[in-house]
Amino acid sequence: MAVTDATSVKLRLQGLYKSFTVDGREVPVLDGVDLYAAEGEFVSVIGPSGCGKTTLLNCVAGLDEPNAGAIELKGSTTERRLGAVGYMPQKDLLLPWRSVLDNAIIGLELMGQPRAEARRRALSLMETFGLAGFEGQYPSALSGGMRQRAAFLRTLLADQEVVLLDEPFGALDALTRSQMQEWLLGLWGDLGKTIVLITHDVEEAVLLSDRVYVLTARPARVKLVVDVDLPRPRHYRMVTDEAFVHLKATLLASLREEGTWG
Repeated sequence: MAVTDATSVKLRLQGLYKSFTVDGREVPVLDGVDLYAAEGEFVSVIGPSGCGKTTLLNCVAGLDEPNAGAIELKGSTTERRLGAVGYMPQKDLLLPWRSVLDNAIIGLELMGQPRAEARRRALSLMETFGLAGFEGQYPSALSGGMRQRAAFLRTLLADQEVVLLDEPFGALDALTRSQMQEWLLGLWGDLGKTIVLITHDVEEAVLLSDRVYVLTARPARVKLVVDVDLPRPRHYRMVTDEAFVHLKATLLASLREEGTWG
């Protein structure tokens, strides 16, 4: 997806540098990362294990601060990013003592929304998220896929334009993961959110994305940017199409040059 209008860019990273101090020495993790996601785009980031993908999202979400570089959200550069984006980490982090419904509304409660109104909003989306009939169940009674959908509902109820997803389906079995990918495709098409996904699954990145960024080994730099010019709506049967296989092979070749990915 070509961006010709700067006002359509919802997230832009420019020259992002981040390091940590370990045993008294500076260890660089991100080294000048540039990335953008326009309104309604689905962008994926892949790279070797430990290269700094989660650190990248933590900086965007305001959970961490870069040492240098700029993070622009919705056209303005600000250091007050905490709560300005939706963020779903790798683990669902559902509270075991709260029902599905009450887990879903945690973010709204923290934002000061009355509990009754928060519950009403969450209940209106239960069927869309495949959770109808399970509103009163506790996380221990849910399958892995249902737990992820509940966590995603909690993330989207914050109603932010930019949503960050950190390997949300990485712990699921292959069949459930493919089902969740198709579910996410349909949901994203309906919601029109700008999504940035971290994934170790190259096939997932191609299936879901408008554009894929490949990072180098730590310290991470952007090594390759691939536009995914496959038609939408997409479906899992596309993974055997020639154009899909070619894109997947291009990304895999780039990753193999960097070593192990994950």
